[in-house]
Amino acid sequence: MADCHLVFDRVTKQFGPLLVVAPTFDLAIARNEFVVFLGPSGCGKSTLLRMVGGLETATSGAIRLEGLPVGPPDRRRGMVFQSYSSFPWLTVAGNVLFGMRYRRDLAAGEKRERAERYLHLVGLSEFADAYPNRVSGGMRQRIAIARTLAAGSDVLLMDEPFGALDAQRRDSLQAELRRIQQSDAKTIIFVTHDVEEAVFLADRIVVFSQRPERIVSEIDVAGAFGPERSLALRDEERFFRMKTDLLHLVRRTAGAAR
Repeated sequence: MADCHLVFDRVTKQFGPLLVVAPTFDLAIARNEFVVFLGPSGCGKSTLLRMVGGLETATSGAIRLEGLPVGPPDRRRGMVFQSYSSFPWLTVAGNVLFGMRYRRDLAAGEKRERAERYLHLVGLSEFADAYPNRVSGGMRQRIAIARTLAAGSDVLLMDEPFGALDAQRRDSLQAELRRIQQSDAKTIIFVTHDVEEAVFLADRIVVFSQRPERIVSEIDVAGAFGPERSLALRDEERFFRMKTDLLHLVRRTAGAAR
């Protein structure tokens, strides 16, 4: 693939006797590509994400970012987990500012402006001075999303980040995430179980088998829909056809595993 940004090179992951990621796992992700990992629960999608983020190490093989093996977590790789995470001693705005603590290229005023921008994006401007224990779980997840986006990471690793949100907020953030990915030149790996979410967000969907994880199919969504998406796309027949075909594939994969 031209302009490979992130490469999985014959990666294997094993926890004791349990093989999570099948031998010779290979995948190349281009710069500014939005790749969605889709597959059954427990297949190893999140494990792959954690390895990219430096929270797990491969048993064998290598993961390379811009040609260099990934190391411990750093600002270039931002991660949003399934469960919300926030610092209870900081305000909502303070949590978002914390994500920019190592940005030497931004003045204090610029950091505040970025914090305000992303708090507005996730609908938390009016809660900027509140503490996390005073807001809902869904709001705390939105704090984590705003903090990661504000940090300005080159690669965003997102593990079902919208699962705790209401449908209206989830739809809004999905559309905004596509816009941010295009305008800010982000490479994104996004884990989900939601087929409709996968089709709407992805440039490419990678469908996985049950554990030990291997690639069942790769679907070129950008080739079908282009890079720009609006929520109106979900009402079109071509979207419905791709979603239905993908749902049948996922069900066949799960059935074969049983």
